[in-house]
Amino acid sequence: MEYLENYALYVPIVILLFLFLLAAVKILREYERGVVFTLGRFTSVKGPGLILLVPMVQQMVRMDLRTLVLDVPTQDVISRDNVSVRVNAVIYFRVIDPENATIQVEDYMSATSQLAQTTLRSVLGKHELDEMLAERDKLNADIQEILDSQTDAWGIKVANVEIKHVDIDESMVRAIARQAEAERERRAKVINAEGEAQAAEKLLEAARILGQAPEAMQLRYLSTLNVLAGEKSSTIVFPFPMELRDFFAGRQAKEEAS
Repeated sequence: MEYLENYALYVPIVILLFLFLLAAVKILREYERGVVFTLGRFTSVKGPGLILLVPMVQQMVRMDLRTLVLDVPTQDVISRDNVSVRVNAVIYFRVIDPENATIQVEDYMSATSQLAQTTLRSVLGKHELDEMLAERDKLNADIQEILDSQTDAWGIKVANVEIKHVDIDESMVRAIARQAEAERERRAKVINAEGEAQAAEKLLEAARILGQAPEAMQLRYLSTLNVLAGEKSSTIVFPFPMELRDFFAGRQAKEEAS
């Protein structure tokens, strides 16, 4: 009877000790840290592994140190050249200071998301549409630098920012297509004009060289005749001798003089 009374006395004590240990023992994974508060005051950052807390006196907030991916919702942006576009992005960041991420900001995920949205609109609004489409790497770097500098006080490190889509209105797409077509036509005309100018320069240079020796012109005629004779054609081209032209020109001049 006395044994049963002692057993009944020890059972509650054992249960209390078990609950005490259960509340005191915490296990943190390799990528986790625990921000410990003692009576409401910050004490230390512990982990990973096994840590012990004083129940009802100490509390712990778990922090994940792995890289997090934040999808920034689609934002309506008006570019510097007054073109309305819809842009969304993705941000990669992680907690590097668990203390500041717990104490300095209430919800670092929400705060980073809101800051990313406003920064995306403000940065892209300073650039023209062509820059958004062609200089995306530069814009990513600018947004990352601004976010990283502002979230540093929260213990957040922004590792990378990627603009995923830049959606343009259908009417603006047609206007851009017409602009690109006109630009291609302009380049084609410029290239054609440059080719004509270069060809004229070369022909002038060739004429000067051939003019220095009349025999060179005759050789040029024979070379052309050789090229035409090699082709499958019924047309025969024979060069007119320059000496005959000079002979008839001189004879005509004598007759007129007489």
